[in-house]
Amino acid sequence: MATRHLILGSAAALMLVNGAQAADLPIKAKAVEYVRICSLYGDRFFYIPGTDTCIKLGGYLRADTTFNGGVHGAPAWNGDLGQQNRFRDSFVSRSRMALSVDTRTATEYGVVRTFGQGYFQFNNFGSSNPSVASSGSNALMGAGGGYVAVEFLFIQFAGFTFGKSSSAYSTPWNGFPGNINSNLLGGNNTDTGVNNIQYTAQFGNGVSASIGLDDPSVWDRTAVYNLSIPSAIGANGTGSNAYAGTRVPDIVGNIRVDQAWGVLQFSAAAHEVSGSYNTLAAGALPNNLSEISGHPDSKWGGSVMAALQIKNLPTGKGDDIKFDVSYAKGHTKNVIATSGGSPSFAMFGDSGFGYQSVGFGATTDGVYFPGAAGTGGIQLTTAWGLRGAFNHNWNPNWSTSLFGSYSAVRYDGGANDNINGLGTTTAKGAYCAAFAASHPGQAGVGNAAGAYACNPDFNVSQLGVATRWVPVKNLTFTAEVQWFHLDQKMSGSSVFTASAPKPSALYEFKDQDTVLLQLRAQRNF
Repeated sequence: MATRHLILGSAAALMLVNGAQAADLPIKAKAVEYVRICSLYGDRFFYIPGTDTCIKLGGYLRADTTFNGGVHGAPAWNGDLGQQNRFRDSFVSRSRMALSVDTRTATEYGVVRTFGQGYFQFNNFGSSNPSVASSGSNALMGAGGGYVAVEFLFIQFAGFTFGKSSSAYSTPWNGFPGNINSNLLGGNNTDTGVNNIQYTAQFGNGVSASIGLDDPSVWDRTAVYNLSIPSAIGANGTGSNAYAGTRVPDIVGNIRVDQAWGVLQFSAAAHEVSGSYNTLAAGALPNNLSEISGHPDSKWGGSVMAALQIKNLPTGKGDDIKFDVSYAKGHTKNVIATSGGSPSFAMFGDSGFGYQSVGFGATTDGVYFPGAAGTGGIQLTTAWGLRGAFNHNWNPNWSTSLFGSYSAVRYDGGANDNINGLGTTTAKGAYCAAFAASHPGQAGVGNAAGAYACNPDFNVSQLGVATRWVPVKNLTFTAEVQWFHLDQKMSGSSVFTASAPKPSALYEFKDQDTVLLQLRAQRNF
């Protein structure tokens, strides 16, 4: 009995002590919510804690070096590189880190998606030429320089896309059928996004159609020349842009078929071409007579494109061919297209009799020459192009792409469609009348015999090969060689004052060539 009383008393005492201790304990914490994998939208998505939204973070780090070319593989087709003068950089380098955020949420209307990608970049940006440096274009060459650039920023909901995204006109590969450079001409390229609104309808069996409105002010314009202004055409064969302000968006769309064998797409775009005023000062600047001088009527131009990708070639696993062909009237940016603006061309080389040879190519959407003896409004420029690539995988670690393009730009009419060089009726006649003012000796101007024949038409072609080595997953080393040819249509020679540091001398009009090498290391994450 004594033992039983001892045990019961001890248990009661322990219960009293434990109850007192429990009263002092804090409130029980909530369970930790761990990050959960989201398998609805592919690899690497996870749920944002506390929400039903899935998110994926990614990007890449890239280092590029280009020899005898501009940053990211631009050939030596204008500027100091085109002149091959002492201010040119024999090589340029760029380091870039891209960060992307992709979110998706399932709703009763379908998936709501947001996507954004931006760059942190540093490169030796610009030229050491003092005349260029004064414009501030090389302000980022300092050791502490660098800049942030925005690529895609868009929302997708119920088939609509709002924001900065690839145009509904573009192909899935944009301007990169197999190349790494951002300057393969011959077709459209909106690979870093254009402000737009678009809608895509899915019809099943891989058939879809898209329609959109693009903001043309950055991506979809080249230039409009008013050829009546003083010094309308400069030493390099180009003029000042006399486009009016943006008034209406570009109307774009495509029909696409996606199948196991590949992709087939047809695209179309409508683009308004407008001039500012009939009377402008040098450099297409307004003066006090501009508004009362009137302006040319706007015209609608546009472009069409057909694109094809063929997959599963018998040459190897994953091999494919990508190809597109384009035609444009007053919408030259959809043929002479890069990841930036449309280039014009001014290249210098050797000559058999002159100081040097030179080749010009002015890229425009149209030209106009006001007045009763003028062009009667804007004369639209015609352009067409084709480009493509064959991509071959040697093994899981090595692959090679053979790529190329051909583009043509045409100005309607004849060089002598003018009245003693003072008036004109066609695009070619207007251009050549203005060109004669800065390049003496043109045949047929002022009834002179002349030393050269004027023709602003030109063709450009590119051919290149890129080889990639992937030693480990998501790490790629690439070497790319590219040849560029300018087939200009001027003939003969002229004594004129070229852009400094070139002298005033005899220059022969002649086709030009250049070759570049681009090296890249890239780590995706």
